[in-house]
Amino acid sequence: MNKRKEKLRQKQSPHETGTMTGELHMARSGVGFLVDPDTGEATWIARDDLSTALAGDTVTIKLKTPAKPKAANRPRRMKDFRRPVPAAREKEGPEGRVIRIVARAPRAIVGTVASTGRFVRVQPLSPTYRQEFVAPSANGAREGDRVVMRFVRWDNPRLAPEGEITDVIGPADDPSLDTISVMKQYDLPEAFPEAVIEEAERVGALPRTDGSPSSVPGGRLDLRRKFIFTCDPETARDYDDALSLETDKAGNRVLGVHIADVSHYVSPGGALDREAYRRSTSVYLVDKVVPMLPEQLSNGACSLVPNEDRLAFSAFLTFNDKGECIARRFAKSIIRSKARFAYEQVLDLLRAEGGVKGSASAASSALPAPKLKPRERRTILAIHALAQQLRRNRFAAGALDMEVPEAEIKIDKSGMMTGVEVREYDESHQMVEECMVAANEAVATELWTRGVKILARLHEPPDPDRLEELRANLAKLGISCGDLSEQKNLARFLKKIKGSALEGVLSVMVLRAMKRALYSAKAIGHFGLAKKFYAHFTSPIRRYPDLVLHRQLASWLAGKGGRMDIAWLNAAALHCSEREQNADDAERALDEIKKYRFMQEVFEKRPRTVFDAVVSRCTRYGVFVDLPSLALGGMVHVSKLANAYVRWNDFDETLEGGGKTWRTGTKMKVRVASVDFDRRILDFMPAGK
Repeated sequence: MNKRKEKLRQKQSPHETGTMTGELHMARSGVGFLVDPDTGEATWIARDDLSTALAGDTVTIKLKTPAKPKAANRPRRMKDFRRPVPAAREKEGPEGRVIRIVARAPRAIVGTVASTGRFVRVQPLSPTYRQEFVAPSANGAREGDRVVMRFVRWDNPRLAPEGEITDVIGPADDPSLDTISVMKQYDLPEAFPEAVIEEAERVGALPRTDGSPSSVPGGRLDLRRKFIFTCDPETARDYDDALSLETDKAGNRVLGVHIADVSHYVSPGGALDREAYRRSTSVYLVDKVVPMLPEQLSNGACSLVPNEDRLAFSAFLTFNDKGECIARRFAKSIIRSKARFAYEQVLDLLRAEGGVKGSASAASSALPAPKLKPRERRTILAIHALAQQLRRNRFAAGALDMEVPEAEIKIDKSGMMTGVEVREYDESHQMVEECMVAANEAVATELWTRGVKILARLHEPPDPDRLEELRANLAKLGISCGDLSEQKNLARFLKKIKGSALEGVLSVMVLRAMKRALYSAKAIGHFGLAKKFYAHFTSPIRRYPDLVLHRQLASWLAGKGGRMDIAWLNAAALHCSEREQNADDAERALDEIKKYRFMQEVFEKRPRTVFDAVVSRCTRYGVFVDLPSLALGGMVHVSKLANAYVRWNDFDETLEGGGKTWRTGTKMKVRVASVDFDRRILDFMPAGK
């Protein structure tokens, strides 16, 4: 086939060719799927049609029934990084079968030795693998050990795939080894190379200053006498953003957002830069942070700790009395943070000063409260007032209120989960978040509108088909929401369900209809935030795209254009999106392992423990329930719902029996009926049974 015909073939859609090539994703039921990069539609592959393909492999599939062509709502570009399609959708859409494995995914398979003998059987840790692997040798591992395997081959679907044990982690029932198991499974780096540490130590030497204007390095704007403060989680060690507020001669508010100037220390092409690019993001696991930068920078020279001179990149945003940004300017600066706040401390201050409703809490933070002058307290209150105004303006423009309380897993010294602490998204978080959103928007607007292509944070509108499906599902629940293709209608619906019993369930339904935000050098805009221009600028300690944006803004301000090679930007956008997805997957995987260990212990040692649950979905064979206190879900089989015949109502998708009705949103009290750790399946039963 000549090159012209090959290019023509590549441009044809799956509908025209009857085939599709892409990365294989796996649902936990063992069903696979490929996602069309233009429409976002999933094509499903039954277990019997997968041949020897595994999750992550690049495969070509033959469509069983030609897919109806759909008009794409965006030009063809990079891979769509949405979350995997939920299991509830597995029987919908076109179907196909694997006809060729184009490339095997490079993979480290972490699993548990199930048996030793002539062949060693290994049960993979990830539930997306539906088959055991075999290895010729245990390589020092014993039955019950968790190991790392290298994939060798799988040629016959009737036989088990083959691997080679390359590392022994330790006993699978030791919760202290869960983190290292997940790190190896998701290829997270365990240590920085020696050359990276040496460079970090060399460039991390702080500038020597005596507080005088003449001692400012590089002609930076000297802000050391200004009241600038940080606000972060109580356990944070790296502070990469700080805030200030002043009033100009016209009475307008000038918000200062001061970001750690990581680009001063990390030069393009150096060992530090190459490693930061490779990692692309910090990964926040339950009991460990895998940082993007060595602690010599992340917790040292770049961290905006109080009462120390630090180099920063400052954005000054001028707002009128309507909360509209009427001017923006940027400058390299040197700052000296006057106070370090935890979110709880700021919330206490706002409550004490009447900035938010409720009385001041007695001791919500273990940190000593910074001593503030009256004008400094007024500054924090004024930033809070501005942030709330920006928040109102954003929602009025159609932004989606998708914030949910953060569920933080608590573990003991052995690594065993003891419970989940839910942290509310309160006004202190909103204050910081709105200021960061404003700075991100300002930098993106400054560069993109001047023709400088950047690593934008892109969040596209959902596909119309997904919204129509969401509307239909809501209608089955008796909920009318109007035309959800109108962004403001969707925003109003989310506002309407705030505080309702169904908020959690309905929010998840909306989230599943959304596309995942990603990085792009080809398009810009953030649907969820209702922003025409948006990029990441405010966290260069933990995100590589922010570091790139700092370099581009500095180049633009210096009159050097700010432009970067577009091919490199496109490759960086794809790489950073992939690493972000991998980090999210690793964080969720470890959370899930901890929760299932916890539930297994409950089942074995405290089987009468009762949990509050809410029905998230009804099916003919039972109800799926969520446990809000643990941010975990499972199923109550129809046979366990009642001591009577339970009837399925297809019209409104409810179950009835024994004088009870179960529908989405029904509250229940349940206890654990069974735990399948390998397949990550939880079954519950009503507490009274």
